[in-house]
Amino acid sequence: MKKYLLSLFTLILPFLIFAQDKGIDEKINDAFMPVASWWEGFVLTSIPIGEYNIPIVVLLLVLGATFFTIYFKFPSITKFGLAINTVRGKYDEIEGGNKAEEHVAVNIVDGDLPDTIRDESKEGEVSHFQALATAVSGTVGLGNIAGVAVAIALGGPGATFWMIICGLIGMSTKFVECTLGVKYRDVDSSGTVYGGPMYYLSKGLKERNMAGFGKVLGAIFAILCVGASFGGGNAFQSNQAAVQLSSLFNLEGGATGVIIGVVLAILVGIVIIGGIKRIAKITEKIVPFMAGIYVLACLVIIFSNFSYIGDAFGLIFSGAFTPMAGLGGLVGVLIVGFQRAAFSNEAGAGSAAIAHSAVKTKYPASEGVVALLEPFIDTVVICTMTALVIIFFNIDGGNLQSVFQYGAAGESSSSVLLNATGESVGGVDLTSMAFDSVIPGFSYILTIAIVLFAFSTMISWSYYGLQSWKYLFGKGKNADLVYKILFLLFVVIGAAATLDAVIKFSDAMILALVFPNMIGLLFLFPKVRDEMKKYVGAIRDTKE
Repeated sequence: MKKYLLSLFTLILPFLIFAQDKGIDEKINDAFMPVASWWEGFVLTSIPIGEYNIPIVVLLLVLGATFFTIYFKFPSITKFGLAINTVRGKYDEIEGGNKAEEHVAVNIVDGDLPDTIRDESKEGEVSHFQALATAVSGTVGLGNIAGVAVAIALGGPGATFWMIICGLIGMSTKFVECTLGVKYRDVDSSGTVYGGPMYYLSKGLKERNMAGFGKVLGAIFAILCVGASFGGGNAFQSNQAAVQLSSLFNLEGGATGVIIGVVLAILVGIVIIGGIKRIAKITEKIVPFMAGIYVLACLVIIFSNFSYIGDAFGLIFSGAFTPMAGLGGLVGVLIVGFQRAAFSNEAGAGSAAIAHSAVKTKYPASEGVVALLEPFIDTVVICTMTALVIIFFNIDGGNLQSVFQYGAAGESSSSVLLNATGESVGGVDLTSMAFDSVIPGFSYILTIAIVLFAFSTMISWSYYGLQSWKYLFGKGKNADLVYKILFLLFVVIGAAATLDAVIKFSDAMILALVFPNMIGLLFLFPKVRDEMKKYVGAIRDTKE
């Protein structure tokens, strides 16, 4: 612990010194922006379909999720009750097997852990609820607050409709990837779990006589996941937390973002030393608390604007199919909605499978059905509530665009121009203004929620990135320390850079994960069907 904190202080000290330079924020941003823009352009490479250019990654995401939804007979509906009961612990007895047995040593054969060698219920580090809380804390974050504001700023209310659709079909993708995550995980002799797409890509495709292809996909995923942990799981979170704190307390100066980033880095560093068990214990307390505050505030605003609910949903549905001028047409709004939803719930990216792999269960499908709740909570519920709050904010006496024009970007692609003042506002600031318009002073509470959202997302993503780092560079302590220092460095970089630069880099990093992950899922999904039959069969046997 002391050695780690000393290394952390050695990292932070130069930033505290250079923060005295008035232009440090601008220098970091100038260096970061070109890389972010290039990477975004590369990942969002498009193909022409009719009169539209559709990003390949969005096409892969939508078609894959739609296929899984149909193939597994709409699990978002048919398996929803089962998911709730599994999280509640109703089937813990059949999942845990004979709890009186002593823990048996783990034997690994050809890199796998066959059922005939050990009882899988003995493996794992966290409960269903803890795994869900950790994964939700990695997805329910500023993508739900700032990300929705960006979606509406770019695509209008209609983008909300496509975000909801993406969330519903994304539940099927999450079910598939998290089932595979548990099935193909590795567990060492101490009981520590190593799982995620890099493992099911390499081991699962090896079973299909595509070992070389699986290793390549696994390595690509791991590299991209490390990058995503620095971007969407880190820099974007610290950026928006810094923006909210600076705005609320009127903090100014070139070093403000750096100083806030340093403080956040220290707090995150203290937590991530402990690994998944400490992360799970913290997230299972933080996530319900912060989500409860946020949802309650949303409900207050929704019911206080009850007379406008019809207008709001009218804008959402009409805007989804007949978008307003300047929004890029129907496909343009669809792309904005799906892109922001993918960033928010990460269905198809495979990242959450890393957290879900650590669950204590002998039936992989049990965690798959738990995981499908994630996009529902994140996108269908919380993102929709945020969208309604912003739409209500923009309605005044029947004027549906009283505060800003939908689709009219301001100084950057992620901001809008306020009609009254001409000020450029975007991301979390827009959402904060919407809450304050109904609940005066709520911006202070929202700031706390935003910091907690950012904090929990960062510590969850540090685990995702570290697991990928271990896959690439081994499981030694020195390798772990290098990753954690780099991760904390990006906390500071994110807080200092502009939203436009950070969101470009963050979007592209998370969306890039879709390529190796979805390709692997399209080869391995039959395994999920087999695992689901085992789990449902075990439940049925207990009832007979």
